[in-house]
Amino acid sequence: MDTAEPLTLERRYHDTCRAALTGMVEGAQEQVAGGADVSASGADAEVLGYQFRSHAKALRELPEAPLFFGRLDFAADGPHAREAGDHRGQRYHIGRLRITEHPSAPPLVVDWRAPVSRAFYQAGARDPQGVAVRRRFGWAPGSKGDSSDLTGMEDEHLIADTDTDTDADAEAEAEAQAPEGSRGSLIVAGEIERPRVGPMRDIAATIQPEQDDLVRGELTASVCVQGAPGTGKTAVGLHRAAYLLYTHPQRVSRSGLLILGPNRTFLRYIAEVLPSLGETGVRQSTVLDEVGRHPVRAEDDEAAALVKHDARMAEVLRRALYSRVRAPVDSLAVPDGSYRWRVSREELERIVESVRGEEPSYAVGRERVRSRVVRAVQAQAERRSGPRNNTWVQKTGRSRPLSALVDQVWPRVRADEVLAGLFADPDALAAASDGLLAPEEQRAILWARPPRSYKSAKWSPADLVLMDEIEGLLERPEGYGHIVVDEAQDLSPMECRAIARRAGFGSLTVLGDLAQATTPWAAGSWGELLGHLGKPDATVTPLTTGFRVPKAIVGLANRLLAHLDVDVPPARSMRADGELRIRHVQDARDTRGTRGMPGVRAAAVEAVRDALGREGSIGVIAADAHTEPLRAALDAAGIESAGPDELGARVTVLPASLAKGLEYDHVVAVEPAAIAAAERRGLHRLYVVLTRAVSRLDVVHSAPLPWETPAAR
Repeated sequence: MDTAEPLTLERRYHDTCRAALTGMVEGAQEQVAGGADVSASGADAEVLGYQFRSHAKALRELPEAPLFFGRLDFAADGPHAREAGDHRGQRYHIGRLRITEHPSAPPLVVDWRAPVSRAFYQAGARDPQGVAVRRRFGWAPGSKGDSSDLTGMEDEHLIADTDTDTDADAEAEAEAQAPEGSRGSLIVAGEIERPRVGPMRDIAATIQPEQDDLVRGELTASVCVQGAPGTGKTAVGLHRAAYLLYTHPQRVSRSGLLILGPNRTFLRYIAEVLPSLGETGVRQSTVLDEVGRHPVRAEDDEAAALVKHDARMAEVLRRALYSRVRAPVDSLAVPDGSYRWRVSREELERIVESVRGEEPSYAVGRERVRSRVVRAVQAQAERRSGPRNNTWVQKTGRSRPLSALVDQVWPRVRADEVLAGLFADPDALAAASDGLLAPEEQRAILWARPPRSYKSAKWSPADLVLMDEIEGLLERPEGYGHIVVDEAQDLSPMECRAIARRAGFGSLTVLGDLAQATTPWAAGSWGELLGHLGKPDATVTPLTTGFRVPKAIVGLANRLLAHLDVDVPPARSMRADGELRIRHVQDARDTRGTRGMPGVRAAAVEAVRDALGREGSIGVIAADAHTEPLRAALDAAGIESAGPDELGARVTVLPASLAKGLEYDHVVAVEPAAIAAAERRGLHRLYVVLTRAVSRLDVVHSAPLPWETPAAR
């Protein structure tokens, strides 16, 4: 079919959309300049002004990109027209943002999150959903949205029409034999396989049906995605966040939405996805950033970290905190003019015990004790001389004797003070951990040299998580309406509890892969981890079909998967392309240290030089101790390289410990045995490394390959 004329028409339509978007931006600016609403005043005007400013800012910050990627033509007549419903005979262009020439005019481009757009991702020959033709547009790589960059298009006739397309029956039959959705599209395949340099891109144009089901889940539903490498689980989580912000703007904006990633390198990698979908101002953070009330100035050894991250520490900390609640030592006398009201020690004991039995947060409990003692005094006063007003009640509650009593029985404390008291005092720790921690576990977390006071203590990352647990006992933190947790398989029970406190009244999207769990405290199952997250009933959905990692690379990773102690299904790939090369070098002498490996480094340099002759990004991944010698070898060979934080570099050298979540077109994996030997869950780390390549993988080694020598575990 000659597409020259349709292509010209679509380019002209894109020009119309571009002009309309420019008008939207200018109109938003005029609203800000002219005031939110001349008839509004006070708080209403402030809220409206904020909304207009936010809208204008979001439009100004939209990345330059094509304005639509697809089109839906719904059936106008025939047996399928009824399925089209209100969309019968309509045509919609689908893009990342709704574009209209006027707020009340029909949209020129429909947002990909709108209900009608779902058919773009879900319709197929077996279930056309009223769609006669689905059109996909091909844009030049890296296009900034110039209409001339529209280079092609592809039509799928989901409903046979012998009057207009003699091949429609054949196309429908072929579609019926293939998986539903977009997997047979050459444009989609080209977009998925396009070389990558720089930050992660959105996948709005290529979302698959099973991914779309997860993206459009209900706000109130917590979901867990067990995603094999290359299945797009991170993209699913980010697009779910964008969908919820679009579908429930008031509820989500009011309570907030949080994206949690494993480290800041990963957050920089995904930072541009939500803005490209029109969503700005979403908090993207790590667990450590969320709990970090103090700078990290210490590191735990593995034995101490394992104990501190264990779920048992929650009860140890609760005991330590509430051990500070004491029984009153005497009765109370509260002055009231020339008279003194007395509350017996026995009654004060009953008040303190009843409040403890209710298990409120520590701060709430302290105020309950105060208010109940005031009530006891008030009852005496009213029996003697009648009702007391609020001024009298407040004055009595602030009286010096009553405040001194509250400080004595329910003292004001700080989280760092409680934690320091626990780690510095063997007797306090023994009392709090009785029946919970073994003596050797207590010794592992005790300070060898306690600081002079909690104010001068040096805290580790695990300490900050424990401090957050105490803060949660003192006073419940403000929560979010929804939290997306990526690489969740590496979370410890105590980190999960920190997230759960922030999602007590909200929902979670939990993303991860148990095969990629590399921390010593990683959960063995999703059920265990979801329990610690406070969402034990969340649905676990597996994604096993990889769209980014080629079949040969997935096959190698599956060989290693057989040696991991995890119950996850092997991954499969929709891509038959890709390259895998394994090169053995004879001269390495030390796989654990930085010495030796001259031949391996030379082979790695040669692999990088060869990769530079192809398109795309290159990631050189090695055991952490080997990265600097590798960069030096590349530099000596005249090959410029960057570290993991420099996004957009052609060649990146990164330690295996930071590879999780990142992707490169070509990966050079250096000495797998050294990666596997570097840590307790080294084979899991190696599994991560092998699945970072989306086109080509070179494995350079001298030591035996771990998947060929099970004893190496």
